[in-house]
Amino acid sequence: MADLSKRQEKIISEAALRVKSAPWIMRITVRKDYTGPALVLSERYITEKKTEKLREYGCIYNGALRHCRRAIQVMLSEVTDEAGRSLGLDKLLEGEIAYRGNLPLNDTIGAKLALLAKLHPQVRRADRVELMAWRIERFTREETFYWLTKVSVPTYGRRGIEWAKSGLRLMLAGRQDDKQVIHDILDKIRK
Repeated sequence: MADLSKRQEKIISEAALRVKSAPWIMRITVRKDYTGPALVLSERYITEKKTEKLREYGCIYNGALRHCRRAIQVMLSEVTDEAGRSLGLDKLLEGEIAYRGNLPLNDTIGAKLALLAKLHPQVRRADRVELMAWRIERFTREETFYWLTKVSVPTYGRRGIEWAKSGLRLMLAGRQDDKQVIHDILDKIRK
């Protein structure tokens, strides 16, 4: 943590107090199969034996993290304390990502990032991944949980999950040959 600024160290110390009770955790880590940092999204749940566990939903890494960083920062800026003040988690993704560890997320932001983690691996073009991230950022809480359930819970079997992922990717990021339309939408949607 020597590369962290004083501001980032303060954000981390305040966030650390909330990690044990947060409904979602985002772990910033390094994995040998990815280049650079990876954001691992996990949801806290209670087992039948009344113990707490974390269920990993996926991770955002490599090019997807590079191209979606701004959208992810906007989402992270919406994680607040009990008084409604931003925890400033978005500041930890500025410049080179030096922090490694767990960060607390609220229900909505955790689900949005988990949805992005579930969808991005099959999308090859950077502009489509970025568009998908910006559109997920604009989802309401209800939309987020609806779609996360569709792409995670095998109500209609494993094939149903794949159909839901495929349809949602198409809805959020268009087709491979929609290059100009995607760039036009990105110019309007970026913050």
